[in-house]
Amino acid sequence: MELTVIKIGGSVITNKKSGKPKINSRNLQMVARQLEDFKDPYILIHGAGSYGHPLAQKSGIDKGIAQPEQLVALAQTQRLQNLLDSIVCDALIKKGIPAFPCQASSHAILENGRLVKMDTAAIEGLLGLNVIPVCYGVPAFDKARGCSILSGDQIAPYLAKKLGAVRIIEAGDVEGIFTVNPKRNKKAVLIDRVTLSNYKEIIVHLNGSLAPDVTGGMKQKYLELLAAAETGIVAQIVHFKSLKDALAGKHIGTVIDLRN
Repeated sequence: MELTVIKIGGSVITNKKSGKPKINSRNLQMVARQLEDFKDPYILIHGAGSYGHPLAQKSGIDKGIAQPEQLVALAQTQRLQNLLDSIVCDALIKKGIPAFPCQASSHAILENGRLVKMDTAAIEGLLGLNVIPVCYGVPAFDKARGCSILSGDQIAPYLAKKLGAVRIIEAGDVEGIFTVNPKRNKKAVLIDRVTLSNYKEIIVHLNGSLAPDVTGGMKQKYLELLAAAETGIVAQIVHFKSLKDALAGKHIGTVIDLRN
C-alpha cells in the first residue's frame, strides 16, 4: 500500500490566536474520527498553534539563540509541544489508532532555518509495524543559529521524499489556495489545481497567517509543497472537515500536481 503524509494545521487543533496554550477539542475529535477508518499507511504531522508560536515569537527563538535567557523559552516550547503531541495521540488512541509520539527535534539538524538532516530509521520501522508515527513542528538545533523552528511544513515534504510517499495532504482551516485571503475578502476564488502551466503565478496570491506564526503561513507552506511536487509527489491542501474525502482520493481543495 502507498504511503501518505498528512499534516494537520496548528490552527485546527488549537486556538492559534490565544495568547496561551489552548486545545480545540472539538476539531481534534473531528480529525480523529476521520482517520479512524483509514487503513493505508500514513505519517501524521501536526502544527504547534498556540502551544508554540506565541512563545517562540515573544522570545525570539525562531531567529536563533542570542541570549542565555532564551534557553528557558526553548526548553518550555519543546515541553509544550510534547504535551500537545501527547494530547493528539491520546485522541487517536481512543479511536483505536496506534498513534506513536515522535519528537522530530531529537534527531533533526537545521542550518539557517532549513532542515538538512533527519534520521528516519525509527519512523520507517514503526510504519513496518503498522504503527502511526505522529510528528510535530518544534524548535530544533540549528548549526548556524543555535535554534530554528522545525515546522511541520518542512517535515512533511522531507519525510515524503525520503520514505517514498505518493502524496501529502495538508488539512487546515481554509479550503485551499485562493486568489486573495478568503478570511479577509469574500470575493476570494479557490485555485483548485496547480500545474506546470500556472505554478509560478500562484505565489503572488499568498500572504502569511493572520495569527502569530513563525513559520511563514500559507506562502511558505506552498513553497514547501511545491518542492515536493517537483519530485513527483502530489500535494493537496484542504479544509480539515474534508480530510476524509481527500484521503478517499476526491479532488477537493487545491491539488498541486506537476507530473505533466
